[in-house]
Amino acid sequence: MKERILTGLRPTGNLHLGHYFGACQNYLKLQEEGNEFYLEIADVQALTDNFNNPEKVRKNVYEITTDLLSIGIDPNKVNFYIQSKIPEIAELTIFYSNLVTVSRLQRNPTVKTEISQKKELFGEKGESITYGFLGYPVSQAADITCFNGTKIPVGEDQLPLIEQCREIVRKFNSIYGDTLEEPTPILSETKRVKGLDGNEKMGKSLGNAIFLVDDSETVKKKIMSAKTDTNKIHKDDPANPDNCMVYYYHKLVNNEENCKRICENCKKGTIGCVDCKKELIEKMNELLEPIRTKKEYYNNHKEEVEKIINEGTNKAKEEAKVQMNKIKEAMKINY
Repeated sequence: MKERILTGLRPTGNLHLGHYFGACQNYLKLQEEGNEFYLEIADVQALTDNFNNPEKVRKNVYEITTDLLSIGIDPNKVNFYIQSKIPEIAELTIFYSNLVTVSRLQRNPTVKTEISQKKELFGEKGESITYGFLGYPVSQAADITCFNGTKIPVGEDQLPLIEQCREIVRKFNSIYGDTLEEPTPILSETKRVKGLDGNEKMGKSLGNAIFLVDDSETVKKKIMSAKTDTNKIHKDDPANPDNCMVYYYHKLVNNEENCKRICENCKKGTIGCVDCKKELIEKMNELLEPIRTKKEYYNNHKEEVEKIINEGTNKAKEEAKVQMNKIKEAMKINY
């Protein structure tokens, strides 16, 4: 029996290394397993913290779609669709809002973390939090169940959202009968990728990310500014590679033999930080160059991207209608 893979990305900017080595590697693997795969461009959820900048969200719908295509997500195996063009998701969000309390949403660890990271938008204590942002886990539950998603590829930080969805499914089934299926998360093999500054999270707002569309000169500047072992003062000083972000990225993009050599030479003090960074720049650009080339292709063939989005969205609309009819019948509102 085929599984239905359901995932989504908020279009808040271009993809960076954290996305690539985390969620995207999961997507590339899953698309080869022969299951149904729906990939949502979650523009409505992006508006929860970008409600005052709709042009940014609209632009990023295209950017993130072309980024995904450029890394190898195959539209013949993965169904792209835009969240806002599926009205059943919004309708189902309203239904589910009756099944979860405000206090439960406030306790969601993912929501709490994101509120604390957006103090400039929601205030020091989240006093300006909007109804839409607080309720986005409900919207995400609607995203998943509107297509009867059974397997959900996520990072560890998203697990509380999947659990909230499972709770909503159980509550719905307890009231309206056995209608919905509880989704199961599929964790990425690579955990969250650290930023250039050593921060546990790489992100655009933190200014510590290498983006997949960065040109070679930008990559060079960013890597040359990356955090290294602060105890290494001179070129020939021995250092601890585990305290160096340059070595951290070597382990992502370089081969095992080279990483072993770099580690040993770093500890001996026989390799300087500049030479180590130069090698990383070369390896990083080797990884990114094919992605840049594909990105340029899609930028020059926007009609192909529009066709992929429109065909995927039309297919998603039909699937959502079938599922919503089933849900409304269970709720006795199929007038």
